[in-house]
Amino acid sequence: MPLKVLEATVWSFDGVFEKFRSEAAGNKANLILFLADKDPATSLSWCPDCVRAEPVIYKKLEASSDDIALLRAYVGDRPTWRNPKHPWRVDARFKLTGVPTLIHWENDTVKGRLEDHEAHLVNKIESLVADK
Repeated sequence: MPLKVLEATVWSFDGVFEKFRSEAAGNKANLILFLADKDPATSLSWCPDCVRAEPVIYKKLEASSDDIALLRAYVGDRPTWRNPKHPWRVDARFKLTGVPTLIHWENDTVKGRLEDHEAHLVNKIESLVADK
């Protein structure tokens, strides 16, 4: 089972993140993908960068033979995310400024990250995952 996916919202994140952290040692790479929620009217993310990056990220991770854990963390709807006091904007571990953000999590800290403008670039995803 090379790719293991967990999902969390702002409200369920702490519990899911603890599970993610407790299983991290058994994986070659542990990644957190912060994403915008889907718009109920369209079933698509309200964030065009997320729409562009998600398929590229999933294709790359699913093609890997390594054990990779991916925690998909949904930031909420647009008004929730735009709040400057959003929990993941002010969390010292993550300091999010945009979505999508793909984070390589290792030894209980952020080892590397791809921000919204680069999270769809295959070579950058490969470098982030391989950064061990």
